[in-house]
Amino acid sequence: MSVHAALDAPSPAPLRWRDGKRYAWLLLLAVPLLVAAGPLVWLQIGEAWTLWLPALLLYGLVPLIDAWLGPDRSNPPEWAVPQLEADPYYRRITWALVPLLWAAFVFEAWFVARHALPWHGWVAMVLIGGTIGGFCINLGHELGHKTTRLERWLARLVLAPTGYGHFSIEHNRGHHRDVATPEDPASSRMGESIWRFVWREMPGAARRAWALEADRLRRNGYPAWSWRNEILQTGLLTLTLWVALVAWLGWGVLPFIVAMSAWANFQLTSANYIEHYGLLRLRGPDGRYERPAPRHSWNSNHVFSNWALFHLQRHSDHHAHPGRRYQSLRHFESAPQLPSGYFGMFVLAYIPWLWFRVMDPRLLAAVGHDPQRINFDPSRREALMQRYGLAA
Repeated sequence: MSVHAALDAPSPAPLRWRDGKRYAWLLLLAVPLLVAAGPLVWLQIGEAWTLWLPALLLYGLVPLIDAWLGPDRSNPPEWAVPQLEADPYYRRITWALVPLLWAAFVFEAWFVARHALPWHGWVAMVLIGGTIGGFCINLGHELGHKTTRLERWLARLVLAPTGYGHFSIEHNRGHHRDVATPEDPASSRMGESIWRFVWREMPGAARRAWALEADRLRRNGYPAWSWRNEILQTGLLTLTLWVALVAWLGWGVLPFIVAMSAWANFQLTSANYIEHYGLLRLRGPDGRYERPAPRHSWNSNHVFSNWALFHLQRHSDHHAHPGRRYQSLRHFESAPQLPSGYFGMFVLAYIPWLWFRVMDPRLLAAVGHDPQRINFDPSRREALMQRYGLAA
């Protein structure tokens, strides 16, 4: 072939990478159907225990599936990330989930208000409805990090049913800045149980979100109590939904909505508790903390739960690149690893003595037994230093 012929030859087609999980993500649109599984079986056979089936699936069967399938450490090649990020298929799945999750929330309220359930059936519906609300918050987390006006509004919309509209502000502007430091109410400390953490995390997150939003408005010349306040905007959506449900279904539905929303918001607390437990960023001579690194987040690559949570469990990459979309998040070999996916770890966290027994040795191994890299519960620091033979 002549030189001119070689120059005139068509260039090879650009490389394309095939995402093995591409069509699995589409199945996430079926997640809201969990809310109807128990009620549909109950309507067929009339046994209230069947209302517990979805909760048993999530908190019992999913950890077993995770253990059976094992971790998935595969990563997309870096050259393929721009392709993945630009593909509208992935973002359309998240957009489509917003109305489906709203429908699931409304279905829960309708079912409980219109059917006479025993107390334990009511509790089962609170748990599964709260779990669906937790999926709302997780989806709001994915959407809230994006820069498009549409996705930011969809994030507020999906956070509204459970009344957690301050989350995007607190998480994006507060948690990502202060993560793995004593200043962060959303980072749990070694020796701190989840039942103590919740009383620090929930009010601390709400206060920080309001302070951050008020400061943003003040810098732009507006008062905190303004229609431009994004917390108030989402709060108005929450109020509108709850008032409409009470007007439709009666006052008796309100305690259920409140209980379901509280459990949903506690699912976020549960995630925050396990994601950075005991990990600490070092402070430099200038008083500033080091940049967040993979070692400052607990990760899990267990296939099923990672799929169900939009790769939230690849948490280190999320903190390194907050704007990166779920399909592109990577596994880091150097990141601390959880022994199970989030659903299994939630159950473990609810039993503090078992959590400490499993996680404290893992924490010590992750930080090389260096107490300077441990975020201690101040009230238990000395006791933990002595128990594990750590040098001051």
